[in-house]
Amino acid sequence: MFDTVLVANRGEIAVRVIRTLRSLGVRSVAVFSDADADARHVREADTAVRIGPAPAAESYLSVRRLLEAAERTGAQAVHPGYGFLAENAGFARACADAGLVFVGPSAEAISLMGDKIRAKETVRAAGVPVVPGSSGSGLTDAELADAAREIGMPVLLKPSAGGGGKGMRLVRDPAALADEIGAARREARASFGDDTLLVERWVDRPRHIEIQILADGHGNVIHLGERECSLQRRHQKVVEEAPSVLLDGPTRAAMGEAAVQAARSCAYRGAGTVEFIVPGGDPSSYFFMEMNTRLQVEHPVTELVTGLDLVEWQLRVASGERLPWAQADVTFTGHAVEARVCAEDPSRGFLPSGGTVLGLREPQGDGVRTDSGLSEGTEVGSLYDPMLSKVIAYGPDRETALRKLRAALAETVVLGVPTNAGFLRRLLAHPSVLAGELDTGLVEREVDTLVTAEVPGEVYAAAALLRQAALAPARGAGWVDPFSVADGWRLGGEHAWTAHHLHVPGHDPVTVRLRDTADGGAEVLLDGKGTPWRGVGGPPPRPGGDARFTCRLDGVTHTFAATPDGTWLGRDGDAWHVRDHDPVAASLTRGAHAGADSLTAPMPGTVTVVKVAVGDEVVAGQSLLVVEAMKMEHVISAPHAGTVAHLDVTAGTTVAMDQVLAVIAPVEEDQ
Repeated sequence: MFDTVLVANRGEIAVRVIRTLRSLGVRSVAVFSDADADARHVREADTAVRIGPAPAAESYLSVRRLLEAAERTGAQAVHPGYGFLAENAGFARACADAGLVFVGPSAEAISLMGDKIRAKETVRAAGVPVVPGSSGSGLTDAELADAAREIGMPVLLKPSAGGGGKGMRLVRDPAALADEIGAARREARASFGDDTLLVERWVDRPRHIEIQILADGHGNVIHLGERECSLQRRHQKVVEEAPSVLLDGPTRAAMGEAAVQAARSCAYRGAGTVEFIVPGGDPSSYFFMEMNTRLQVEHPVTELVTGLDLVEWQLRVASGERLPWAQADVTFTGHAVEARVCAEDPSRGFLPSGGTVLGLREPQGDGVRTDSGLSEGTEVGSLYDPMLSKVIAYGPDRETALRKLRAALAETVVLGVPTNAGFLRRLLAHPSVLAGELDTGLVEREVDTLVTAEVPGEVYAAAALLRQAALAPARGAGWVDPFSVADGWRLGGEHAWTAHHLHVPGHDPVTVRLRDTADGGAEVLLDGKGTPWRGVGGPPPRPGGDARFTCRLDGVTHTFAATPDGTWLGRDGDAWHVRDHDPVAASLTRGAHAGADSLTAPMPGTVTVVKVAVGDEVVAGQSLLVVEAMKMEHVISAPHAGTVAHLDVTAGTTVAMDQVLAVIAPVEEDQ
């Protein structure tokens, strides 16, 4: 076993690998960019080395700087985690040339399986069934379009050089092929540095099932069962589980053997995953999609049902050990389900989010595991992948595991950064999910029922009670002039109503009025409608202390996680950013923009494409700009016909959420 291993990654996977290194008594070396100087993986490693500024291309993707860090710290091996350089043959080769062990397969295997076109041809020759699609690499846009029409719509455009849904486009309309090919090439180039595409037949209502394999350097290959990964959004997995309810014993054995043959076809070594597309109505008709030559995000579910630490066995295999088991020795016990918690806002169309983690609670223990790179104070920006953590639950059966995971997500609190935790909890309660009736389009079809449309009234009430508490005089501070305290007190009468104008982004402003009552409570009235609630709020949370805030409204107690000033409140996995709203300023702003329409950034990110200039005439729906954040593109379109009256950005401009990008002056109608 190695003495020192450098972890060439960041976030939750770096923390995860460091945990296993510590258990093996191996010294860990973390690397960090300027954006991650105080990150959790930096604090948990034995040694940490700065490798450059925040942009990944100048830090985490810099092979030279990573090798320099390994040399400085005496590392003998490099663990790439997943993402970044984990499937980069050039990096694996550079490690070998520098005398370092790359904890993963050979550069040749990475190169072969990283090229989806060559991979399909290779596994087909090994007897593994593949999805019908285009043949040959380096196809032009016209050749891709011709191949798509020949295969028959709908088709799936896929980048040859990488996975994870980046650059992937489902096309149903032949007229949209040109635009979709262009968009897929741009995203593939940005994500993988290679815009080569292939096209495959789309299987309607497919299931995505993958097989975990493990191979040593002595010719031994086994599989560790399957993972069901059909719950996806925009071709990105959101929930994974092991085992799959779809497969029976013979099908599981057949798919496992096909995965083993795929691994043998490229002389694979280490942990890897063979992914299959499976028609839900006929699981025996499975097709090879691709092989991921690295550890997968969802590997914990396999660890929980097999009892194996996959990172440990990556390290053991890389150090030359033989696998001690034959296929017959592998057993599976219980059921495990994982949910990916990401920095995204479901109420705003799942746009990437960001901010500072102001409050954090992550469940652990009793069949629940959280793999996370977060800590209070963590800055979540737009430069890296949006996944923050993974919550995994294990039980003797699927029903128990799902129930535990829903409860764990309800306990998950990330204040300061909008996440999808509440959405995931609702997804796991969907009848089709409970019944195991899954396919890769389920989330997209049901998304509107899984996103909370309205902010619960008690959220506004709790925020107002917290603000009101901040206005109260400090207890025990001696005599206080009652006229100096903004609590609505007045001489010889009832307390007056105090108004709090509140706003949650994406929702209309709400006015909450409070009036203290003689019994020490308060009356709470939302927007002046209905009968006031009789309420009382507990003491505000203390900075650095317990983040809970409890309020009782008409006999019902509501408990939130909250920041002391009430700007963030969380419950059952959901979190709300409650801002103070100034109706006068908002009115003046609306007046200033009369006769024009401002286009704002829907998320913090970088402008990658600008298609117009000031003075250009545009039509409604015309694509004007592209903003990219966390490897996701968002097209900004004209809301109506008009003229570009103002343009405040160029390609490469970094923008904040809600920053004005352009103003479109509408066409003046003839009088």
